[in-house]
Amino acid sequence: MRKLIFGMNLSVDGYVAAPDGDLGWSSPSDELFEWWSERERAVGLFLYGRGLWEAMSSHWPTADRLPGANAAEVAFARNWRDTPKVVFTSTALDVDWNTRVVTGDAVAEITRLKAGDGGPMRVGGARLGGAAMRAGLVDEYEIVTHPVLLGGGDPFFPALDGRAPLELLETRTVPGGVVVSRYGKR
Repeated sequence: MRKLIFGMNLSVDGYVAAPDGDLGWSSPSDELFEWWSERERAVGLFLYGRGLWEAMSSHWPTADRLPGANAAEVAFARNWRDTPKVVFTSTALDVDWNTRVVTGDAVAEITRLKAGDGGPMRVGGARLGGAAMRAGLVDEYEIVTHPVLLGGGDPFFPALDGRAPLELLETRTVPGGVVVSRYGKR
């Protein structure tokens, strides 16, 4: 059975994107970028909602060829292209870079994928991750809290039917006052 990880950059008030969709408030330090890169290299399958897919696919497929790309960005871009990806969307979508599209029941497909063999899976996107949370499929949470209040936007945590006890696996502060916390399901 595969592990499912849900992790994103958050504001202190729990949002993953500002009301206008802006993500510029979450620019990582070199140390945080390396932490994310290390975590991404350990993933065997990325699961994206359409919004996060569009953000990632607008930059990472060719980021290693941009002028001034550093070694960490080159490695991240190559890993992103090479790692299998599934995009969940209700409408047709053309994809590339080792990706397939699922337009049906996301929770049923994530459940099927989780029951299979392979490395850990990472779910990205607040709505898709929230659906996986509500279904009890998430095994680990990677919460990277940036010192900013957005006052609204896309929340990381959905409303749940009850408590979900967690166990702290890691916590540390990185440059810029960003707090990295990892929690596992108890």
